[in-house]
Amino acid sequence: MTINRIVETDSPEAFIEEIEKIQGVLPKRIAANPENVEKGLSKLVLTLIELIRKLLEKQAMRRIDAGSLSEEEIERVGETLMKLENKMQELKVIFGLKDEELNLNLGPLGDLM
Repeated sequence: MTINRIVETDSPEAFIEEIEKIQGVLPKRIAANPENVEKGLSKLVLTLIELIRKLLEKQAMRRIDAGSLSEEEIERVGETLMKLENKMQELKVIFGLKDEELNLNLGPLGDLM
């Protein structure tokens, strides 16, 4: 659920009115239990790792295309990225996550990946 509202006012009363309007949309309680916390945290951490992995992969491809890596370095980078991808698959299974769940909604900016 995403709620995007900008309230521009100097009046605290107008701000409170806007908050009261959206209270019906917001959940009354946050479901905080050990399972939710663990899965939420693992989802956040794996999303960040996946973002970094994709960035490293793109950087490696740029360096390969530019010819700034030796054959040995290309082999080492490829092997490292492959191992990281395999470990990510393993962790997703352990935490019961799917590829499409590894993303963050950045509100007006859209999704992270």
